[in-house]
Amino acid sequence: MRVVIQRVASASVTIEGKVKSAIGPGLLILLGVGHEDTQEDIDYLVKKAAALRIFPDEEGVMNRSVVETGGDVIVVSQFTLMALTKKGNRPSYIEAAGHEVAVPMYEKFCAAMSGAIGKPVGTGEFGADMKVTLVNDGPVTICMDSKNK
Repeated sequence: MRVVIQRVASASVTIEGKVKSAIGPGLLILLGVGHEDTQEDIDYLVKKAAALRIFPDEEGVMNRSVVETGGDVIVVSQFTLMALTKKGNRPSYIEAAGHEVAVPMYEKFCAAMSGAIGKPVGTGEFGADMKVTLVNDGPVTICMDSKNK
């Protein structure tokens, strides 16, 4: 399981011209699910993401988590994060989980993140053509893979 975590001043997900989710300061998390991912992968990444000290404290030092700042979170499914690019110029997505695995894992990730931050998280829509907008704050962007602990 892979995530790209972006500290944002704001972010939103629009589907077919309608805003599905929007947040102010917090995290935009892009989530890629592999076919071998388990609840252990979810638990690891949710714990790390919720506790990442990437928000400034009163002295301007990145020393606070999204939980400590009361920030919001949007989680967007993105199978392209599982791309293999070693051969040729066309990415391979054979490592990405199919809908039957990825949808429940995405939903479990969102529920776990909601529990970790103590409030609902915004979502995209699995498989939809989404327009994701964000104002990356910093910029701060962190990539994590649950297989690289």
